[in-house]
Amino acid sequence: MHRPAIAILTPHLLTGLGLKSLLGEQLPQVEVVLFVRFEEFAAGEPEHYVHYFVDEALFLRHEEFFAPRRTKVILLTAGHTAQREGMHQLNVEADEEQLVREILRLQHGVHRPGHGIPTQPAQPPLLSAREEEVLTLIARGLMNKEIADRLHIGTTTVISHRRNIMEKLGIKSVAGLTLYAVTRGYVDAEDLGRILTN
Repeated sequence: MHRPAIAILTPHLLTGLGLKSLLGEQLPQVEVVLFVRFEEFAAGEPEHYVHYFVDEALFLRHEEFFAPRRTKVILLTAGHTAQREGMHQLNVEADEEQLVREILRLQHGVHRPGHGIPTQPAQPPLLSAREEEVLTLIARGLMNKEIADRLHIGTTTVISHRRNIMEKLGIKSVAGLTLYAVTRGYVDAEDLGRILTN
């Protein structure tokens, strides 16, 4: 069984590489392929991809191709919200935390079978039980002091756990930890709804 795949189509190489890195780091079960030219993408197997992250200008130039595949398209906008009915959008000028929240919103909001960004299958745990508790509370938006109070441990212990979690997972931001927690099932759909509305 091959891995599900996502295509990123943008002539802006740095934007594409940044998005590819973010998706690849947080969704290792997904193959992420970057195309800077539409022709390369179309010459391959475009139906192989579960989603197309498409630069808005590129989408407009090739709307005839993308229109019948709207449910697979996530439109990459630059600092504005395009009003395109029935299409998901991602503002590529947002900071990392906002990008992660938007990706989570897209993952949570796409309900059609086969069109969601898949979650990570169960694997042997990298984290201790206490680290998993701390990770879950970080993903829910709690600060170090709040986590310490909730778990009846010291704040310095929480900071130590947080540092260990980041080192073990190779993730350097709270936004990245939140995406990891959601895709690995540490935070359920109900919790995700609260995270996205904060």
